Amino acid sequence: MTLPTYDFVIVGGGTAGLVVASRLSEDSSQRILVIEAGSDTTSDPRVKTPAFYSALMGSEADWNFHSQPQGRLKGRSITLNQGKTLGGSSSINSQVFVPPNKDLVDSWETLGNDGWNWSTLRDYFSKAYTEPAVDEADEMKLGVEGWNLRGHASSGPLQLSFPGDVGHPIRQTWEETFKNIGYSMPDKTFLNSSIGSFSCLTTVDPVSKERCSSASAYYNPIKGRENLHVLVDAVAERIIFEHVDGALRASGVCYNHESTRKSVACSKEVIVAAGAFQSPKLLELSGIGNRELLDQHGIELVKDLPGVGENLQDHAVAGISFEARDDVRTLDALVRQEPDALSQAIQDYATNQCGWLTSMGLWSYAYLPTMQYFSEGNQGKLKELLEQHRPPAQQGPSHLRDREYYKLAEETLLNPKRPSGCTFAVVAQIISPVDPGSDSPTGPVEGNFISLVSLLSQPLSRGNVHISSSNPAGAPTIDPRYLSNPVDMDVFAHNMLYLETIARTPPLSHLLKSPPKRRDPASNLENLEDAKKFIESSCISMWHYGGTCAMLPEEKGGVVDPSLRVYGVPNVRVVDSSAVPLISNANMQSVVYAFAERAADLIKATYGLA
Repeated sequence: MTLPTYDFVIVGGGTAGLVVASRLSEDSSQRILVIEAGSDTTSDPRVKTPAFYSALMGSEADWNFHSQPQGRLKGRSITLNQGKTLGGSSSINSQVFVPPNKDLVDSWETLGNDGWNWSTLRDYFSKAYTEPAVDEADEMKLGVEGWNLRGHASSGPLQLSFPGDVGHPIRQTWEETFKNIGYSMPDKTFLNSSIGSFSCLTTVDPVSKERCSSASAYYNPIKGRENLHVLVDAVAERIIFEHVDGALRASGVCYNHESTRKSVACSKEVIVAAGAFQSPKLLELSGIGNRELLDQHGIELVKDLPGVGENLQDHAVAGISFEARDDVRTLDALVRQEPDALSQAIQDYATNQCGWLTSMGLWSYAYLPTMQYFSEGNQGKLKELLEQHRPPAQQGPSHLRDREYYKLAEETLLNPKRPSGCTFAVVAQIISPVDPGSDSPTGPVEGNFISLVSLLSQPLSRGNVHISSSNPAGAPTIDPRYLSNPVDMDVFAHNMLYLETIARTPPLSHLLKSPPKRRDPASNLENLEDAKKFIESSCISMWHYGGTCAMLPEEKGGVVDPSLRVYGVPNVRVVDSSAVPLISNANMQSVVYAFAERAADLIKATYGLA
C-alpha cells in the first residue's frame, strides 16, 4: 500500500505549527500536512471574545494536564492548561503579548546556539505582528508618552492592540508610579526591551476586538492553498524511521484519526510542534529519549538522548487583590457573574465592539530586579544564598547544563539592570487556591479590586515531563518541581513583599482604599516568612512552559541543534516552546511566534525554498 506523501509533516497545529505551515506553504511546489489533536474552534464565541478565555480552561479545547504533587507547595497538584485546538494555546490564553528581555535572548547564544540573539530575533517579532496605531491624544492615557511609536513599524499577520478602556486611569497611574520608583521603560518595548514599567499589548484585533490567534491570523487567510492540508481531531502516535545508506531518517508519521490508525509519508522533514509537554512525549514514543526510560516501557531505542523531557521550566505566579476606591471601574461584577453587568457587557461588545468583554483586565506590566537585594547589606546575603545552592562540579550533560543555567541566573540576580521578577496589575480580583479550613475566601467577593501580581521570571528550579506508558493515549507525567531550588523561594518571597511597596506608592495608592484592604487576609504580608507561606498555599502556574527539548549542545543535555534538528535524526526538527533553551522573563506567546518565524526561514534555506 502506497502512503500519501507530503514534503513536510507538521505535528501540532498550535501557535508555532501554524506559523511554520503558513510560511512553508508560500512555496506552491511544497506539500504540507498539519496533524492537530484538537478541533477547529476559531468560530467559538469563547475563543473569539477576549474576556471569555477563562471559560476555555478545562474545556474540550484544553489538554487540562495536572502536575505531580509539588513538595514546596504543600503537596498540591497544579493545573497545567495547554491548548488542544487549532491555534493551540494562542486560542485559549489571556492574549498578553509582551517581549522578552534583550539580555535573556542573548543568553541563548551564550548557551551554545550561534545566531540566536536579540539582534537576529528582533526582526522576527516584527515579522509576526502589526502594532496598533495610537492617537497622540491617547499617548499619556496609555502610559506610552515619549515612546517612538512611529518608528520601526511592523506589518505581520497578528493584529495587536492596547487592551480595554483607553480612558481607564490604571495605565497612566502605573507609569507615573514606576517613574517615581525609578523604573520606567523609556521606549517601545519591542525595540529594546530592558527593565521598567510599560503598557502591554494583546493579541486582540483593534477593529473587531476579537482574539487574534495563529489559527485566525496565519491559517484562516491562506486555508485555501491547495498545497496545505490541515487534519484536525487527529492524534500523532509516533514518528516512523528508516535507514537510508546507513543513515537514520524520519520517513513519516503514524497517527489516529476517527478511531483508525493511519500513516503518512514525508519526503523532506517531520516538524514536531506539539508543545512543551507533547513534543517530548512524541519523541519518547518514537524511540528518542533516555535509554533506561524507553527500556522500561518496552519501546525500541532509536536514539539515546537523555535530555528529552528534562529541563522543564515554568513561571510560578501569585498575587494580592487590593480593594479599589468605589469610583474606580473594574471587572469584578463580571467575575461575580452579576446578570445585569454581564448583559450590559454582552450588549456593548455585540453592538459597538467595546466594553469589558474586550479584554481580561491585564493592561500594565513591569520588569524589575529583586529590589530588596540592592538595598544596603542585602546583596551579600544573596551572594551567600547563591553560593550555598550552587550545583556541584560533577561530570555529565545534566550537571554541565545546570551549571551553565545557574551562572546565567546568578548574573541576572546580581545585576540591578536585569529583571528577575515581573509584576503586573489586573483590574479585578483574582481567585487563588487557599488553605482548607482557613478564613480565606474561595470564590468571588463583593467590592472592586486592583490585583498586583508577581511572577518569578528566571527560576532556577527545573522539572521534567515523560511518558507514563507506551500508550499514545496516556497523559504524560509532569513534575515542574516548582521552587525546589531554595533561591527561587527567597527571590519570589522578596518580590511578593515588594507588591506592598508598590501598593503604597503614589499615584497608584490613590486608586486604592486607604489604608490598603486585601481581599484575602492571608495576603497581608508583613515579613519574608508570611510571603513564603502565602506562596506555598496560593501560587499557581502562569503556563509558560518550555525547555523540554532544549536547543543546547548535546554534551550539555541538549535535544536539538541551532537549526532545531534533533541530534542523530537530521530530518526531524522541533519548533515550539519545548526547544526554547531558557524561557522568557514573562509571557511566552511573542517568543514562540518569533521563534517559529525564524525556524521557518531556517527550513526554507535548507531546501532553497521561496
